[in-house]
Amino acid sequence: MATWEGLARARPDLVDAGRALLYQFGVGLAFLATVRRDGGPRTHPICPVVTNQGIFAFIIPSPKQTDLRRDGRYALHSFPCPDNEDAFYLTGTARLTTEAGVRARLGEQFAAERAHLQVPVPPNIDLLFEFDISRCLLTKTTGHGDPHPRHEVWREG
Repeated sequence: MATWEGLARARPDLVDAGRALLYQFGVGLAFLATVRRDGGPRTHPICPVVTNQGIFAFIIPSPKQTDLRRDGRYALHSFPCPDNEDAFYLTGTARLTTEAGVRARLGEQFAAERAHLQVPVPPNIDLLFEFDISRCLLTKTTGHGDPHPRHEVWREG
């Protein structure tokens, strides 16, 4: 699996466009799909935190947190754009990150990105996951209904 930093070295164009789509509304927003115990999919909105080193998320105590602790496979998809059908999609494996310094730095970034909403640093019960990447897809369009969307795919290895 590649990290966000590794993807940036391989395909900086995908990372730049992906970050822009994930942060198109001013804060990180995406849909996270996880794998339920019975093997079925589960999808929820989340707030990813993107740095130059990685893509992370604080996950509240919830079925998706349980899913990621049990089976780290995930898919992450950007929110729909208001003016076109551009999209950013990642798949791979999420892993729990427990390093105190990383958690503190990302907690501060999370709160700073939402300062206008007075959102606090996530509490310790919100577990921090880093998303390693096996596949990335960027779709670019000229607007809604574009008959010729352009897809850029990156696969690890």
